[in-house]
Amino acid sequence: MEDFEKIEKDLADAGWARTAKDLFAGAAGGITQVLLGQPFDIVKVRLQTTSQYSSALDCATKIFKNEGPLAFYKGTLTPLVGIGACVSVQFGAFHQARRFFEEQNSKKHSNPSLSYTQYYLSGAFAGVTNSVISGPIEHVRIRLQAQPHGAGRLYSGPIDCVRKISAHNGALRGLYRGEVVTIFREAQAYGFWFLAFEYMMNQDAKRNNIKREEISSLKVATYGGLAGEALWLSSYPFDVIKSKMQTDGFGAEQKYKSMTDAFRKTVAAEGYGALWRGLGPTLLRAMPVSAGTFATVELVMRAIG
Repeated sequence: MEDFEKIEKDLADAGWARTAKDLFAGAAGGITQVLLGQPFDIVKVRLQTTSQYSSALDCATKIFKNEGPLAFYKGTLTPLVGIGACVSVQFGAFHQARRFFEEQNSKKHSNPSLSYTQYYLSGAFAGVTNSVISGPIEHVRIRLQAQPHGAGRLYSGPIDCVRKISAHNGALRGLYRGEVVTIFREAQAYGFWFLAFEYMMNQDAKRNNIKREEISSLKVATYGGLAGEALWLSSYPFDVIKSKMQTDGFGAEQKYKSMTDAFRKTVAAEGYGALWRGLGPTLLRAMPVSAGTFATVELVMRAIG
């Protein structure tokens, strides 16, 4: 009986250790993601929420000329703290779901390998879990990125932004504006993100008859970058609607009542093309950011065993 309890405790400890490693590796990947992606992200948000720029290049040029080079990292403090936590949660939740499916598959088929539907569901679970954190973090970041420069500036920083949003709608309701569309975006995006990466890694290992751990870092980064393209191509319209809702006014100035209302009014006013506005710089950003994230996570995971 004592031996059985010891084995059970050892398994539980091992599970917590695996989760801790997943979370640590994800946090490292998240920091890499923010530092690589923030300049691209501010261009994406400006293109999504205003029509004053003719192209991504025009947007980047005007930001640099009118606001200076540091403007490309406007609103970085919030995601630098938060996205590390977000990516940590993403990888932790994904691997928890993956292990759940492995256990179920072992009981039913004696083969723990996941189907690609299960990879998608594991990624979607990670996205929904992550949305609890990413919703308010991205809301604050987007308002800081979209605000006018100079005299028209609305917020002095993240804390001021949180305070003013909360004053309008309350802390919970205000910060979680656009949460429904955020959940849809996160589920679809991370379902495809992890699915695409796992598919390419598994196919490479199978094709070359090697273990996943033997796949080169360059290939890991390449597959991670391509997975980033899949993430945005599968979920971009949700992201546009989310940005519109999270830069919307308050009170009498609020234009969108809900996700469906925002979708309907956007299409009516700007056409379906508006749902893909800013996709170019987003895809340009996705390759290095996602490559860096997966490469960092894999490197950390291999280093800590």
